[in-house]
Amino acid sequence: MSSPLFGGIEAGGTKFVCAVGTDPDTLLHETRFPTTTPDETLRRALDFFRAIQRETPLAALGIASFGPIDLHPTSPTYGFITSTPKPGWANTDVVGFFARELGLPIGFDTDVNGAALGEYRWGAAQGLDTFLYLTIGTGIGGGAFVNGRLVHGLLHPEMGHIRLPRDPNRDPFEGICPYHGDCLEGLCSGPALAARWGQNAETLPADHPAWELQAHYLGLALATFICTLSPQRIILGGGVMNAPHLLPLVRTATQQALNGYIHVPAITEQIDAYIVAPGLGNRAGVLGAIALAEQTWKERSSL
Repeated sequence: MSSPLFGGIEAGGTKFVCAVGTDPDTLLHETRFPTTTPDETLRRALDFFRAIQRETPLAALGIASFGPIDLHPTSPTYGFITSTPKPGWANTDVVGFFARELGLPIGFDTDVNGAALGEYRWGAAQGLDTFLYLTIGTGIGGGAFVNGRLVHGLLHPEMGHIRLPRDPNRDPFEGICPYHGDCLEGLCSGPALAARWGQNAETLPADHPAWELQAHYLGLALATFICTLSPQRIILGGGVMNAPHLLPLVRTATQQALNGYIHVPAITEQIDAYIVAPGLGNRAGVLGAIALAEQTWKERSSL
């Protein structure tokens, strides 16, 4: 009997990535396209999976979505993207759409929780039971894996919206978050960098003052998460982290923010192995969605 195949959707605010497979070495089909309107984007993803299902049955679909989203199965809006600031996407029933159209079990979680699950299965978090995955890109979000489980709770973690101390004399930029102004996302996301410096992050030279300031804020944020969650490792993904000089700066800034308080070798001596890039690279999200699908299928199969 052949192994079941799973579909995965990394539903990002900028682009959707859809794939079919079982693991990083067995991705049989993959496509990506811009996130436009809900109807156009969801139907484009549906067409991709329908075409595959005509040839090969899928066992389940996993969706790792931008948010905020409703993760509570008993809620009337379970599976919805809820109060997102992305125009046109508030109150979009993502899970219901694919469940009706494909007739498959659906695994659903945040995009960063999905990426965290992918890293746990196949990437930089293998063998750990408590770690943190952060994406620094169009938005900023965090997925927490604590004692072997993804964290949900009241809603789900929104780590991109923690408040940071900002010195207006050093940094007069007031941030771009429509809710909080100078929260972590409002200061450090890709759009925030573009708004502050007048050019996109990928065009900023390595010696630009943007990077020291970026690292300073990210170091403050990571110090907060370390003190709060005590993760065994922190994984930093997202487009902004593609700048090769940024990760070493963030490691140093995190040590400076902690100021010796968390005195363990992982931070004081082995920081290069503690704050790391994703082991799965830019495929962490879609592979995490496939892991969500597999997890859901196994749960259904055991009932």
